[in-house]
Amino acid sequence: MLYFMSATIAADPALPSWIAPCYLEAQVGTTMRTGAVVSALSHALDLSTGQPTGHSIRSCILGMRIAEEIGLSDEVRNDLYYALLLKDCGCSSNASKTFHALGSDDIKAKRDVKTTDWTRISWETIQYAFSHVAPGKPFLERSRALFRMALHQKQHTKDVVKIRCERGSTLARLMELSDETAHGILSLDEHWDGRGNPDGLRKTEIPILSRIMLLAQTLEVFLASQGAEAALAVVNGRSKAWFDPDLIKAVRSLARRKELWTHLLSDRAFTLGLEMEPQQKVMKKGDTTLDSICLAFAQIVDAKSPFTFNHSNGVANAAVAIARVLKLKRERILFIRHAALLHDLGKLSVPNTILEKPGKPTDEEWEVLRLHPFYTWKILAGIPGFREMSEIAASHHEKLNGRGYFRGLTAEQLPIEARILVVADIFDALSAKRPYRDSLPLETVFQIMRKDTPHALDVTCVEALQQSGIGCDQTFVGLQNLHDQLASYQEY
Repeated sequence: MLYFMSATIAADPALPSWIAPCYLEAQVGTTMRTGAVVSALSHALDLSTGQPTGHSIRSCILGMRIAEEIGLSDEVRNDLYYALLLKDCGCSSNASKTFHALGSDDIKAKRDVKTTDWTRISWETIQYAFSHVAPGKPFLERSRALFRMALHQKQHTKDVVKIRCERGSTLARLMELSDETAHGILSLDEHWDGRGNPDGLRKTEIPILSRIMLLAQTLEVFLASQGAEAALAVVNGRSKAWFDPDLIKAVRSLARRKELWTHLLSDRAFTLGLEMEPQQKVMKKGDTTLDSICLAFAQIVDAKSPFTFNHSNGVANAAVAIARVLKLKRERILFIRHAALLHDLGKLSVPNTILEKPGKPTDEEWEVLRLHPFYTWKILAGIPGFREMSEIAASHHEKLNGRGYFRGLTAEQLPIEARILVVADIFDALSAKRPYRDSLPLETVFQIMRKDTPHALDVTCVEALQQSGIGCDQTFVGLQNLHDQLASYQEY
């Protein structure tokens, strides 16, 4: 059962006008392009860094053009391809630290830092500090925060970069990508002159993938914010400081031939990015690669805030438990697991000033929060073959009585998979321990949930969850572990 957004947009005038219906045909067959899945999911990473949609893909196109210009082999360029798309996969892991250090919106801070040269004190770094350190606080409190930041800025920068790069490298390996891809992500912020982070590598000590990635990323950021001429001026000015001078020559050569920016800002960018993968990887919908990618992106989301650490694992485990009791087929159980692991992708669009706010959100903050399922839908709908999953994953805050969000769907519009996900999401939120409260006893959790049946929550799903006896389980379950759990499972 599939439902499109057009009718619900008309029914809910509170949704922003820029939300438009999207119609995508599902991919035929059981295989899909790994590049297509990762490219679409990279849009979630753009949300976490405050960059315009498609930043990672455009950076990938630029990096692949530079790599071809200098004559890298297909094998090396294939490693580079995935490193470019996933260069920011560790960014969510330092979001909370950034928020607490600056006392401001972590997403805006990350967006603006990409156009700031932190290797030297200048007017732009002073402007950045005044814009992002404790804005809106009383003068004395803000002065103290600025002083602390000035005193510890160098170590703070090193710490947050180290967290991001190490986490990104680990996640690349979890997705079964090469060591070269992981190393490229690890050294993304190293500079040619040795003043980068986290290890202060110099010149050719820095992996070639990392050198290309930093250059491509900088070109794209300044292209998007200030235009092509400014982008070239910035990278030329940072040659031999940030960037390998030989790579700068390659950029100049591409620019002279008018091949650097071709189609980069057009609607063809996504397709162009897919065409640039040297060794096109294909995976089956039920194999370990897809499952590993889903597990990795679940960790990317959950790392953003200590309030939701391991939440996606907990939702996935509860959803699988419900599905087993309801005797769904194995392929549907795996489908529900993936939808559960990816259901909160849109949370990467929410700043930690809201996610970690101890009190009730304002009306404006609530509007930001209630849109996160929309972003989940938008990201997943961009993957060929994921149309149904986008609908199910984005429905995790809907209610049978139509009082959920973001679309206000009703019982007739919520298939069993969506109902399972709604119940699993609420169950984990109530039963898991949070920084601001201890976990609730299971008896209390089910008392709360039963009060919302049958008008809001599906009573069959709630009863199946209780019957499963799973309790709060946020453990990491790999695909092989799941297969072992289902080994004696009887399909009906």
